[in-house]
Amino acid sequence: MNQSSTVHASAVLVGPRAVLIRGPAGSGKSRLALALIQTGTSGALRFSRLVGDDRVHLETSHGRLLVRPAEALAGLIEVRGLGIRKVPFERSAVVCLVADLAAADSERLPTPKSAGAEVVGIVLPRLAVAPGEDPFPLLIAALQTPDSGH
Repeated sequence: MNQSSTVHASAVLVGPRAVLIRGPAGSGKSRLALALIQTGTSGALRFSRLVGDDRVHLETSHGRLLVRPAEALAGLIEVRGLGIRKVPFERSAVVCLVADLAAADSERLPTPKSAGAEVVGIVLPRLAVAPGEDPFPLLIAALQTPDSGH
């Protein structure tokens, strides 16, 4: 049985997998999404493209979590100081990592419990970023380095 939900979050396709970016208002979800997109444009990441900003639709399918932009916001991203801008976007992607910004439970060495997130019934790896910490280098490290298995 498929489950679905619309949530306040952003999502960016990085290579073959999408990152779901969650956090409270003002925590930097759009800023992090834009930084990932710009890093893909510069060639530092092989490929990156917006899936959705501010609100995304999540749906389970065959044990995977799919993300799509909210129709009214497809291809739009907020750029603080400039307003809403139109950018190329993907219509759907498979989520493989959840980044929680301003996470109260972030830890220097996360426990297995805090290193995972259940989203619409699917358990995914989770990056919990402490309030005030820059999420960008942590997210790049999570995407580019293998889990050590500890």
